[in-house]
Amino acid sequence: MLALAVELRRLNGELNRLVHAFAVGQNLHPTDVQALAAILDSETPLTPSLLRQRLGLTSGAISACVDRLERAGHVKRVRESADRRVVHLHYLPTAQVKARRHFAPLAEATDRVRRRFSEPDLALVLTFLNALNEELAETGSGRQM
Repeated sequence: MLALAVELRRLNGELNRLVHAFAVGQNLHPTDVQALAAILDSETPLTPSLLRQRLGLTSGAISACVDRLERAGHVKRVRESADRRVVHLHYLPTAQVKARRHFAPLAEATDRVRRRFSEPDLALVLTFLNALNEELAETGSGRQM
């Protein structure tokens, strides 16, 4: 279904445009914004090593990324109390406010569009997106398609 591929590319382009504008406005790289999203979306605190794995970066690249995020006031490295060698990355609330403000038009547009669909339709879309994300994650981890 070519139309689906076209619409997914259009969506990706719009999301990339928003991410790029946020990155430029915060003096960050687009990869840094991906790191912020990974930290925000994680159910448990991320270490730099886990973040590196999620983003598929080298240890040097993730160190530079976390350094930029920390200097820009977006994240804080926090040592675990039980094992001081373990460092967790925390997305600072003041930085989250900046991100929410920038991405508010996306959230509002998503809400407007979401209201046009029934719960069963949205559940089907969510199932599709979950399956697509799982396939892409497997592809990114070295699996050949």
